[in-house]
This record gives sequence, structure tokens and C-alpha cells, in this order.
Amino acid sequence: MGDVAVGARSGHDGEEHPGRPAEESVPGQDGDMTSGNEPGPAGGGPSSGGQRPGSGEDGPGGSAAGPKKPRSFWKELPILVGIALVLALLIKTFLVQAFSIPSDSMQNTLQQGDRVLVDKLTPWFGSEPERGEVVVFHDPAEWLKGEPTPTPNAVQQVLSWIGLMPSAEEKDLIKRVIGVGGDTVECKGSGPLKVNGKALNEPYVYPGNTPCSVDDQGGQFKVKVPKGYIWVMGDHRQNSRDSRYNQDDKNHGMVPVDKVVGRAIVKAWPINRWGTLPVPDTFDQPLDQQSSAAASLSVAPQGLALVGVLPVAVWRRRRTAARSTESGTRA
Repeated sequence: MGDVAVGARSGHDGEEHPGRPAEESVPGQDGDMTSGNEPGPAGGGPSSGGQRPGSGEDGPGGSAAGPKKPRSFWKELPILVGIALVLALLIKTFLVQAFSIPSDSMQNTLQQGDRVLVDKLTPWFGSEPERGEVVVFHDPAEWLKGEPTPTPNAVQQVLSWIGLMPSAEEKDLIKRVIGVGGDTVECKGSGPLKVNGKALNEPYVYPGNTPCSVDDQGGQFKVKVPKGYIWVMGDHRQNSRDSRYNQDDKNHGMVPVDKVVGRAIVKAWPINRWGTLPVPDTFDQPLDQQSSAAASLSVAPQGLALVGVLPVAVWRRRRTAARSTESGTRA
């Protein structure tokens, strides 16, 4: 053991001292390992092997033998904050963004001050809004004209920049999708609201409100939604400036699909109002205009087939009778 320690420090790979037998060097080296400061076998001063291994007092590798000092938390903190900001920006841009409810137009489904999480991912894959969904969309044609714009403080500006709060500069609205491209939506009297002639049972409408508003400002209507647009209404029917009351704009009250930010999926705050925002059951019924024609085909396919085949059968009978008459004449 003593030979290895001395050789490693002297650079001779454990070679024996010249002029000294190998068996005499062993006890002396063991003594060096024990005391560290006794005279070596050659006399004079302390032995070259007197240093304890790993003491770090000499040699080029002495200082590197100790453990590395861990990086200070305060030096790592800016890196962690930077990574968190990048992730927050990516999530805000492509996945989910938080929005605040500024009014009572969606009561009681959503209350003023609620925070909702909006799915922004599915529109990137070509998904379009469906009936019954609660969606956030950019102001399509100055619906919010004249509405006051709040002035955020510094903290709110930072939170909106990283996506934890909506930006005050973005004029966004939140409503429920009632009709999609190709639908006919109508309201007569106080209701019910109809889509393609089918009445909707709307338990989400604000208590005390009627599904349709009896007024001449837009509460009574019958519209056909063009392809690439949606018709939206608030759940608080008598307190919502929705598609009904914007029919004089360039889109006739419709919202272009490309203006839709995404679907609101969760009420995230306050915590006592946490919950999901599913599509109501009333939209599970067949509402497509083609459904009535498909139903008639399924009810009496044999009758329709008979109507189509009958003229062919009559024509073949007449042709057979004519051939028989011609054959009898020739005979």
C-alpha cells in the first residue's frame, strides 16, 4: 500500500529507491503513512511519502479532489423563472388560456368575475365550434364599441403577458353557440328557441328569463346561418347583446369561425365555483336539416322503391304484349 501512495505522488509508478532493497522499503513506507512527519530511511528531513493521500497540500490534482460546491439557489432562480415564462407563453399560444368574465350575460352558467380556461388546441387541428358549446371569440364587428376598457396595473400586465389573465387590449366575448353553418334559427313570441324547426329545452337559461325576447330590436327573428359562421346567444337572454342585437352589422349578427379563440371547458376560479362546461343534453337530439329526409327514407324504403320500379315494369309488360301480337300476326 505504501508503494502505491508514494509512486503516485513521485511519478515513478511504485519504483524502488536506487541502492535500497525492496524488502527494506516496505516498513519505512508504512511508517510514513502512520506518522506523516518522522525521518525517512535516508535520514535528513521528512519523507517524500509523508503526506496523507488526498490531503491536497501539493501536487497538481490536490485542489480538484474535493467535492464541487453546489450552485447558489439565487443563481438558478432566474433560469427557472425564464423556463416557466417560456412554457407559459407556449401554453397560452397553443393549448389553454385563462379568461375573465366581465359581465352578467352568461348567468347563471357563468358569473361576473369567474375565470374560465379555454381550449385553444383543437381549432389548430381544424375543429369548428358545435351547437351548445360556450366559446370565446374576438369582437367580430365592433359589438363592444363604446364599452369602457379597463386600465390594468403592472402586475395585471405581467400576468396577462404570460397568459394567466386576459389582455385588456383584446376585445373578446363569451357566448353559447346556438346555430352553425347551414342551420335555421328562429324565435317567435317568448319561445321556445328552434333550430331547424326543432324546439330546444334550455334549462341553462337564466331563471325568470324567457328563451326568446319579445321586442322589435332583434328578439324576434328567423335567420339562416351561412357556412363558416355561427349564431351565438347569452344564457341571460334578457341581458345579452348577442347575435340577435347585432344583425345590422356587416356579418348580420353572425360570428366568423376564424374569430373563435376556443371553447371554454372549465370554470377554474373562484375555487368554490369550479366545474366543467359540458354541452347540454338538448343538443343531443338530431338537429340537422337532413335528418327529416333520412327519417322518411328509413320509414318506407319499400314504398319508394316500388314507386321507382313501377314505370319500368309497365313499360316491359307493354313491350312483351307488343311482341306477342306481332308474332301472332306473322303466324
